[in-house]
Amino acid sequence: MTAPTFRHRVEYGLVVAVRAIVRVLPEFAARALGSGVGLLAYAIDTRHRRVAINQLQAAFPRRSAGECRAIARATFMHFGRLLIAVLRFSTLSKDAMRARVEFEGEDRVRAALAAGKGAIIVTGHFGFWELGGLAHPLVLPPFSVLARPLDNPLLHTLLEGIRCGTGNRVIYKQGALRRVLRALEQNECVAILIDQFSHGTESVPVEFFGRPAPTTAALASLALRTGAPLVPAVALPLPNGRYRMVYEPPIEMPAADSADPVRELTQRCADVLEMYVRRYPHLWLWMHRRWRDADGSEPDGVDIFPAPAPDEGD
Repeated sequence: MTAPTFRHRVEYGLVVAVRAIVRVLPEFAARALGSGVGLLAYAIDTRHRRVAINQLQAAFPRRSAGECRAIARATFMHFGRLLIAVLRFSTLSKDAMRARVEFEGEDRVRAALAAGKGAIIVTGHFGFWELGGLAHPLVLPPFSVLARPLDNPLLHTLLEGIRCGTGNRVIYKQGALRRVLRALEQNECVAILIDQFSHGTESVPVEFFGRPAPTTAALASLALRTGAPLVPAVALPLPNGRYRMVYEPPIEMPAADSADPVRELTQRCADVLEMYVRRYPHLWLWMHRRWRDADGSEPDGVDIFPAPAPDEGD
């Protein structure tokens, strides 16, 4: 981890100040602040705004341009609210967190763990996934989550503290496979996000909204190697600052004679996420350029913008 720069310190100071403010704000005011942050980002971040609108138009060809712009705007507002919600939620006691979250299908995780092979929680940048991670250990055993270090070392430490505050652990890229396998061998849960562009030998092409989307093969490969069930999970917003954590039934494993079990299993995981994104399109990360060729370039007919550096987490 590099030494923090002046910019890093300024960013960290702003986040800490906002966290202190939203801790004491009424719920409606915190939500309004989050919406305002999102609207400001929508107004000034022209590149990601165009990416979101273009991808929405390609994913929902029957929707008008105006409808796609409205969804993109709502998406930015949602992610502004998500930022504020994470900062606010992380200041609560565990009892206060539990009072704000209802759970659906958590017995599916317990049943998966009963087999003794661990469980892989399949999720994505959808809804309030960070809050879902914080809430998970309130009723279930903690999990390990795969994540990328932040470029700002001060914010990285802050976010890691938030993520681990209820008992979870974070696994970073260095030595990740060994640590994941150890967690599953110890009959623990591991959470992996499936919805970002992936390239190279670690990816497999699947259909997402009717278009090929290179996707990490890690979940399917781990499940087939270890026998750990794949349990999809999403965290949905409810009124009055409350949330619902939903665990779907485990993904059905491919038949023994499947021609490509990794791709088939990955496709089934992507299908569950697509189902939720179709229901609540404004809750997904449309600003991330999900559809690209395997080498990272844009396929024909999709927006053409400069690709960010791999560590930007576009």
